[in-house]
Amino acid sequence: MIRKTLLASSLMFISATSMAADNDPSNAIMSNFSYDYVEARIGFSPSTFGAGFSKSIHPNAHAIVSIDSELDGDYDLATGLGFHAPVNNWADITGEMLLRVVDDNKHYKNDTGMELNLGVRQWLGPQLEVGGKVGYLSIDDNDDTLFSVYGRFHSTELFSIGAEGRFNGIYGDQVMLTARFKY
Repeated sequence: MIRKTLLASSLMFISATSMAADNDPSNAIMSNFSYDYVEARIGFSPSTFGAGFSKSIHPNAHAIVSIDSELDGDYDLATGLGFHAPVNNWADITGEMLLRVVDDNKHYKNDTGMELNLGVRQWLGPQLEVGGKVGYLSIDDNDDTLFSVYGRFHSTELFSIGAEGRFNGIYGDQVMLTARFKY
């Protein structure tokens, strides 16, 4: 319990300090990536289908909603807030505090929990982005550590495709193919 409290407090402190930026335009902190998008994704092994939505609510914060399902009466819903801050001209640090509601027809039946994660997004070139995150998931007395790594190709300013490896998630280890539409 102490570990959960310390992790949650640390993430809340980091996000609060990034959101407490001065409103003076000369001190504006700009992100290197867009956090306004709609995403469609397909997972393999097991086969899942999902969608996500992100909307900037502050120069360094965004709201997130996502859902995934095997289309067998199951779902994995996540919603919450995220923060993002530039490290340099080519990388952002990210974090999310999410409410999770899960019914996977195996371990969870409409159970709620929380996810906290920290990650990084990095430009490798003008159109190639890579990133990853590590997270803590707590649902119904089950605590797990989540990992993901991804690569994303931005074919235009408004559209990108990507591949992601998710490890130790609700549906186990998966490879995801994604299409993201910036608005």
